[in-house]
Amino acid sequence: MIATRDLRTAAIARDFPLLFQPTSRGKRLVYLDSAATSQKPQCVIDALVHYYTHDNANIHRGVYELAQRATDEFERAREKVARFVNAAEPAEIIWTRNTTEAINLVSYSWGLGNLRPGDAILTSQLEHHSNLVPWQLLAAKTGAELRFIEVDEYGVHRLDDLEAKLEGAKLVALSHVSNTLGTIAPLATIVPLAHAAGAKVLVDGAQSAPHFRVDVRDLDLDFFAASGHKMCGPTGIGFLYGKRALLEAMPPFLTGGDMIKSVEYTSTTFNELPWKFEAGTSDVAGAIGLGAAVDYLEAVGMDWVREHERRLTAYALERLATLVPRGLHIYGPQNRDQRSSVVSFNLADIHAHDVASILDTEGICVRAGHHCTMPLMEKMGWPATARASFYLYNSEEDVEALIGGLEKAAGIFKV
Repeated sequence: MIATRDLRTAAIARDFPLLFQPTSRGKRLVYLDSAATSQKPQCVIDALVHYYTHDNANIHRGVYELAQRATDEFERAREKVARFVNAAEPAEIIWTRNTTEAINLVSYSWGLGNLRPGDAILTSQLEHHSNLVPWQLLAAKTGAELRFIEVDEYGVHRLDDLEAKLEGAKLVALSHVSNTLGTIAPLATIVPLAHAAGAKVLVDGAQSAPHFRVDVRDLDLDFFAASGHKMCGPTGIGFLYGKRALLEAMPPFLTGGDMIKSVEYTSTTFNELPWKFEAGTSDVAGAIGLGAAVDYLEAVGMDWVREHERRLTAYALERLATLVPRGLHIYGPQNRDQRSSVVSFNLADIHAHDVASILDTEGICVRAGHHCTMPLMEKMGWPATARASFYLYNSEEDVEALIGGLEKAAGIFKV
């Protein structure tokens, strides 16, 4: 008898039409690259088509019915995202293009106004370039010191000297989940200590918001950034959550139309939250599509998503372990409660790109490279890794396909 959970996974997979197209070689498509971008359920595709077919108009400007309909749907999507992360109010959600833009917004708008020589920015050795390069530039501009929480050989945060590293810190900026190793940051430990030291906390949630329940108020985060395309939504849309008091005090990041209340030739009065950070015509369709994605994820249940991925990742790690005698190296935390649904690995001395290319001949999509974490790769001594990342539509059958593809690669390279 097929387990109920497997029947549900199969039903969920059917919501994603792209997964059922054959590859050019006639193989079943096995998509294991959701950490890069997730696939989109039909309801999100339908929401985009419906907007462009029935409601396309510019928002916040027109008094005619079509424009008001578009505005209502756009703002309703903001309400959905606010509920999804448990923001205190929709005005604390700022639309951005992606996580990267949200982080840059904080760097330029909050960072330039609040950091001085002698201050410190604390991040970690796990960070994606998007949560590292902005702080490098900010440190150079302000004279602040850039510090790092170190990680051990498994990519787990070392917190024994955290309080010392927090001395003088004004900002702590961390990925909630490492996109390379799947490490989940111990925010329950770090955030209270950061606040006690007088630092604000920004969390890069690109790899957490799609995979488990995030409560920004329970975590007491000052800023939280995420991307729609990693959580079943469209590309080109993301959001920044910020506490109202902080956002109110921050100047606009970009200027132009829609973020103004009034303009004279020599002065401007900026709009209220959240619109003072949303210059120009927004990605209206993208926001509506992300709202539909939030509806979909909430209908599935984020607790179910997390438990499904925990079970599937555990199964994948067990099956991958059978290839260790053939030279497979598996990276990331050994404690499975400390990791999300990302598994990075290398097969013997075969370059990760070659492994990924062989897997592609079997219809299996994995990422290979440094995953925008070049400093981490250098620290660990890896030129690159292959990365399989699982999501709510993946199954044990997909894991078995991955194992079969790796066995083929091992055979080709005679390892």
